[in-house]
Amino acid sequence: MRMNAYALAAIATTSLIAASASAQSHDHAAMNHGAHASAGGQARAMDHSAMMPRATPGQTGQAVIINGQGAEIGKATMTQGATGLLIKVEATGLTPGWHGIHIHATGQCAAPFTSAGAHINHTDPKTPHGLLNAQGPDDGDLPNLYAAADGSAKAEFFTTQARISQDGPGQWLWDADGSALVIHANPDDHNSQPIGGAGDRVACAVLSAN
Repeated sequence: MRMNAYALAAIATTSLIAASASAQSHDHAAMNHGAHASAGGQARAMDHSAMMPRATPGQTGQAVIINGQGAEIGKATMTQGATGLLIKVEATGLTPGWHGIHIHATGQCAAPFTSAGAHINHTDPKTPHGLLNAQGPDDGDLPNLYAAADGSAKAEFFTTQARISQDGPGQWLWDADGSALVIHANPDDHNSQPIGGAGDRVACAVLSAN
């Protein structure tokens, strides 16, 4: 069958229009898919955020750090965040170098500070100690504290495992028997049991609402 030039031009134009419509439809579908995926991702993020327990930020507290002779050597300042607790430590009179520092379950600091009990770790069975332990950490674990050559130390620690607010994530440090912040003689290796080789308890601060 023979076609004149006008018929051929009409067929070509129709084919171009069909191809353009198909491309636009594909692009529109892709955009809709992207938008739905983006909206779905945002919804999932919002759902995840909504599920996370949160505290009211801003509550603060301060505790005196004492050494084994009962002398005041520093202070610990706690500030509640929405998802955890910021602990600022300022101390003097420590042996230069790294020191393990942990949160203990009982607010008592009678030397040699064994009265502070074990770490806050109320799960059953107990979670193993160690920030680097594949099965840990327990709720009382913190990074090491470094003391300079003159024995002074300043550091901030953030933990999601403890709180001073009555509500929110982590264990409440200001419960009926309080809690304690304990500094050890040696560094914590963050893995071995029961306390990462941190050694003797050399300083302590009672954490309580009073």
